[in-house]
Amino acid sequence: MSLLIVLAALGFLILVAYRGYSVILFAPIAALGAVLLTDPSLVAPMFTGLFMDKMVGFLKLYFPVFLLGAVFGKLIELSGFSRSIVGAAIRLFGPQRAMLSIVLVSGLLTYGGVSLFVVVFAVYPFAAEMFRQSNIPKRLIPATLGVGGFSFTMDALPGTPQIQNIIPTTFFGTDTWAAPVLGTLGSIFVLAVGMAYLEWRRRVAQRNGEGYGDPATLVNEPTPFTGTHLAHAGIAVLPLVLVFVSNKLFTLGMPHWYGGEHSFVPSIMGNAAPVVQDVAKIGAIWAVVGALLVGILSVLALAWRPVVTQFAEGTRAAISGAVLAAMNTASEYGFGAVIAALPGFMVVANALGSIKDPLLHEAVTVTGLAGVTGSASGGMSIALAAMSETFIANAQAAGIPMEVLHRVASMASGGMDSLPHNGAVITLLMVTGLTHRQAYKDIFAVTVIKTLAVFVVIGIYYATGWV
Repeated sequence: MSLLIVLAALGFLILVAYRGYSVILFAPIAALGAVLLTDPSLVAPMFTGLFMDKMVGFLKLYFPVFLLGAVFGKLIELSGFSRSIVGAAIRLFGPQRAMLSIVLVSGLLTYGGVSLFVVVFAVYPFAAEMFRQSNIPKRLIPATLGVGGFSFTMDALPGTPQIQNIIPTTFFGTDTWAAPVLGTLGSIFVLAVGMAYLEWRRRVAQRNGEGYGDPATLVNEPTPFTGTHLAHAGIAVLPLVLVFVSNKLFTLGMPHWYGGEHSFVPSIMGNAAPVVQDVAKIGAIWAVVGALLVGILSVLALAWRPVVTQFAEGTRAAISGAVLAAMNTASEYGFGAVIAALPGFMVVANALGSIKDPLLHEAVTVTGLAGVTGSASGGMSIALAAMSETFIANAQAAGIPMEVLHRVASMASGGMDSLPHNGAVITLLMVTGLTHRQAYKDIFAVTVIKTLAVFVVIGIYYATGWV
């Protein structure tokens, strides 16, 4: 019965998300409903002591990354740099390679530090135009954006500043460049298999005579781009390069500047206790925040005039989006934390504990919880907060480096996370004007490819010992 309660809570959250209701509202309702059915006396204590505590704790650590990532992405959009990059990709690959162009542009923006959510807004208008010109079904746009923005550049490619690659650093004492060989090979697998799947779906649609879609029934179609004076693509890509380089430099510099631990007294009056920061765990977040600030300043320096006239309104929208994205993820994190505290979760945890291999144990646990919470970052945070010590002990006993644990956890979080109630999936469908029924089948195929990739990487490590 306890297991059925957990599954019912998950099913309810997936259902309301599928129907378009806010996860921020219904995640606590689903979680506390499960608590009510388990032990009614724990509803209030669980809400304040666990759900809200975990939710706020997540925001405390990661909200600056959401915020600055959204602002940086919006400035890239306002400056016209995103249009320059997309235009260059069209000229390079041609309209007949619309899918590859959109995948590479989305990947470049994501790897440069642009928020996953912002990439959807920035790239969709150009994806729609390219798909229309190539007569590719619009329903394949979400999966195409998923391969480019929600897969290998999110959690596999070494150095990516996305949150899914940052969270493991606080548990394993690693940095965002952990396991570069395994991460690169995993990225190649996702890109190659993902593109093969998308091209296969395009060819099937072409054989069936299916085109872009009936204009009378399409929703949220962007206004066709009429063309303005845009910066050279080399200048447009410079802020992304600076974020990439700054992230690497700050990652290397933080331990030298602050040591392994840094403390300060917040007030010279009274007897305030020192505030102690574990640089090994928090340094990666500082590095990404610093890199995004460098990126923001570079956009302002390179495109001051087009940006400054729209800065107030544009950043207001970006900040609202960042708050919504962070709150969605944090609320799902709180949901997962409550579910993880219920007896039914122990049934799942004990079953997972029967997996003897350290890396398989970690991968299945992380991707399973990412699926339960509908959040890569939320599920991974819960799994690592509850079981990182076990993962570390088992890995050390088997002689497995912490870098491998980092990469496996990161890639596993981007596996089954994109179920119907995932915030990014809901946002993606909302922006493109499509429904789960129209487009989710192909999104799920990308989800399966992402999930397979982590097990491919584990197999490569055991076969070669490469890190």
